[in-house]
Amino acid sequence: MSIEKARAHLRACGVENRVQEFTVSSATVELAAEALGVAPARIAKTLSFKSGEGAILVVTAGDARIDNQKFKEKFGMKAKMLTPEDVVELVGHAVGGVCPFGINDGVSVYIDESVLRFKTVYPAVGSSNSAVELTPDELYKYSAALEWVDVCKIAENEE
Repeated sequence: MSIEKARAHLRACGVENRVQEFTVSSATVELAAEALGVAPARIAKTLSFKSGEGAILVVTAGDARIDNQKFKEKFGMKAKMLTPEDVVELVGHAVGGVCPFGINDGVSVYIDESVLRFKTVYPAVGSSNSAVELTPDELYKYSAALEWVDVCKIAENEE
């Protein structure tokens, strides 16, 4: 089960005790924010993209959206989201619970700078009813991210 794989990863990092599971869904930014009682922007959503090697994950703030131009400049390819079936196969978690913990080998993780606005953020833990509170630096460290990236725009700034 996906949450067990993610929990084991966080156990090895020494933070499994911070994992929260809910009786309600936290599969979307809005549902997770409601379950946690925090602003949607503080939900760290993990987006899955197709890459030449398989998949890459970009973790962003809940109110951030991928800026296609920035993404293409950074990764040298168009931002093409994986299908739900490909997410399970390539990443190891299902949509609604995708997180950068306990993922399949060969998946590259990047953390968008949009999460740096917050003292703590809440990524999922491999299921559609879980989250863990982490500082941005902990998120970067525990996800074994390759680097910080700036590939998003904040949704509120759009017309």
